[in-house]
Amino acid sequence: MIVVSSPEQAEALLDAGQLGCPGCSGTLRPHGYGRVRRVRSLGGEPVTVRPRRARCFSCAATHVLLPAGLVLRRADTTEVIGTALAAKARGDGHRTIAAQLDRPVSTVRRWLRRAREPHAGWLHQQSVQHAYRADPDLLNRELVWPTTLGDALNLLAGAALACQKRWDCPLPAWTLIGMFTRGRLLPPPLRT
Repeated sequence: MIVVSSPEQAEALLDAGQLGCPGCSGTLRPHGYGRVRRVRSLGGEPVTVRPRRARCFSCAATHVLLPAGLVLRRADTTEVIGTALAAKARGDGHRTIAAQLDRPVSTVRRWLRRAREPHAGWLHQQSVQHAYRADPDLLNRELVWPTTLGDALNLLAGAALACQKRWDCPLPAWTLIGMFTRGRLLPPPLRT
């Protein structure tokens, strides 16, 4: 799975032969599409997506090109899940968050459980790396939330806003956060 900022950009890179295989550094070529999915967005209509698939010309491995606004194997966008995690970091409970987002309580509870350690620690590592690249001064500021998850989200948001400002990036903050976390704002669901 490769996270891309937008399907249009990924398609252009694939057509030009400029997208490399993460496994062997070969060139990726178009290789059909994944299945059509409906993903719930924040307060709006569901988004219909059909992720692009690509195949390496050298090693024959296939990869799915996941738009950064989505989370791997989740039926909600990065913005929805990120909003739930931010509410949890503020101290809201899963029932309150579920009511605010109009999502099932069991779904929100699962998200919040998956965002605990060790994943919160991994998110924090990603946030420090991207905050340092975007604006090292972000690491010197007083953090608002006294939890690992809260610190991680705070730094990821700061890095996203610094990228938007510094490089005049038109992507929304949650899409950038999706890029920073490589589609893993939450770890993939456990298979049962």
